[in-house]
Amino acid sequence: MLDIFMRGGPLMYPILFCSIIGWAIFMERVFAYFQIRRDMLLLRSRVTALLTDNNNNDALELCARGKSPLARILLVVLKNRGASRSHLKSLAEEVGEREAVSLQRYLGLLATIANVSPLLGLLGTVLGMINAFNVIAAEGVGTPATLGGGISEALITTAAGLSVAVPMLLVHRYLSARADRLTLELEEATMKIVDQVEG
Repeated sequence: MLDIFMRGGPLMYPILFCSIIGWAIFMERVFAYFQIRRDMLLLRSRVTALLTDNNNNDALELCARGKSPLARILLVVLKNRGASRSHLKSLAEEVGEREAVSLQRYLGLLATIANVSPLLGLLGTVLGMINAFNVIAAEGVGTPATLGGGISEALITTAAGLSVAVPMLLVHRYLSARADRLTLELEEATMKIVDQVEG
C-alpha cells in the first residue's frame, strides 16, 4: 500500500488529508448526535416529571445547568411560562433555528471534501498524463516501462480521489439525515413542554 501511495505522486498527500479529516468529522458527529439524543430523552422525561409535580423552579434550574440543544430551547420556554402557546412557540422556534444550525456543524466541510477529492484525483490524472507525454517527447514512443510511471500516477490518483469521495458522499447524506431527524425530535419534545406550560 505504501508503494502504491508513493507511486501516486504528490497529490496523494492532500487526498489522504481529505480522507483523514472526513472520517474524523464522521466520528465526531456520530458521537455528538448520540450524546445529544440521549441527553434530550433524559431531559424531556425529567422536565415533564418536574412540571407535572409543579416543580417549576427545579425544571428551570435543570435546563439552566444543561448544555444540550433542548436545554437551551426549554430554558427560554420555561422563563416565559404562562404566556400564550403562539408566543412560546415563536420563542422556541427562534432558539430552535440556531440549534438546528449547530447540528449541521462540519457538514459543509464534509460536502466540500466529497466534491474536492475527485477533482484532486483528476488533477493527478492530468499531471500523470503530462509526465507520460513528456517521456514520449523526450524519448519517442518508447516502451511500456518508460511510460508506466506517468500512466500509473494518473490511474492511482484517480482511484484514490474516488475512493475518498464516494464514502464521503454517503457519510454526508447519512449525517444530514441524522441531523434532520434530531431537529424534528427537538421540535416534538419542545412542543410537548410548551403544551404543559402555556397560559
